Amino acid sequence: MQVSNDIKYKKVLVTGGTGFVGAYIIRELVQRGYTVRAIRRAGSKLPSFIDQQYLDAVEWMEADVLDLVQLNDAMAGMDAIIHAAAVVSFDADQRRQLYAVNVRGTANVMNLALDHSIGRVVHLSSVAALGRTASGESVDEKKQWTDSRLHTHYSISKQMGEMEVWRAMAEGLNAVVLNPSTVIGYGDWNSSSCAIFRQAYDEFPWYTEGVNGFVAVEDLAGTAVDMLQTETTLERYIVNGDNWSFRKLFTEMALAFGKKPPHRKASAWMAAIAWRLEKIRSLFSGKKPLLNRETARIARSKTYFSAKKIAELLPERRFTTLEKAIRDSVAAYQQSISR
Repeated sequence: MQVSNDIKYKKVLVTGGTGFVGAYIIRELVQRGYTVRAIRRAGSKLPSFIDQQYLDAVEWMEADVLDLVQLNDAMAGMDAIIHAAAVVSFDADQRRQLYAVNVRGTANVMNLALDHSIGRVVHLSSVAALGRTASGESVDEKKQWTDSRLHTHYSISKQMGEMEVWRAMAEGLNAVVLNPSTVIGYGDWNSSSCAIFRQAYDEFPWYTEGVNGFVAVEDLAGTAVDMLQTETTLERYIVNGDNWSFRKLFTEMALAFGKKPPHRKASAWMAAIAWRLEKIRSLFSGKKPLLNRETARIARSKTYFSAKKIAELLPERRFTTLEKAIRDSVAAYQQSISR
């Protein structure tokens, strides 16, 4: 639906616009008639998985969330910000960058948003910032962060970054926090959560009975844009489509590709062997390992995420079923592979 020209926050800055989620947010904003500015780091490429017409409608500025001068210039004249810039990685080699972008970069965005009197900020955090459970508990927005061996460095960085947003809100920033579950969709399957599809396509043999939440990228993008026009602040909202076991997810993806589903159950000790084998395999293939110590731990945890709160706030938003999201994404990946 096209947004009318009298929307309150017309000019929107998107951070992380060349990333998986940020690119879909840009498409959603353009489709609804917003004026969009997005930042990109020097040398970064525009996403190939988004139609060029949407990218051409954006004012691109070279800036980095770690560069205060560039970021300050990018915010000039903006009404609102959707902060989607983040490093999503479980690779120890990227750990320093992970904390720099997810924590210090978020602090920079919030501080300058206060300086520029930005009218509205939507921050994309993660359910990882709430924490996972080992035995199948249901998690909602009231969950308190506690120290746990289930926390990855990614989850710690997102929790620390989210604290910068809460601090800025306490200082008067009109902001809201979204906590999406694992995002699935068509993108660059060599990075971010899109790599899940590559795992299925490559017939990754291991499975676990761990449970996690998943949401289609189009649904997350639409929700982020919806939040620009709500009045809610000092709140967080889980954005989740369905809770599935990892075994079911990879099986559905593999079958959609016409590939062999995972068939080896990874118990705790088998998972420990599996991620070590993956590390050795990656040394020969030159590709990042599909499984490591942290992701193996996540895959065995069982967490059900509740999206009741966002459903009550946005009753007209309907989330795509995971079955459909997987079918549509696989079709897009297959088309890309055949080119």
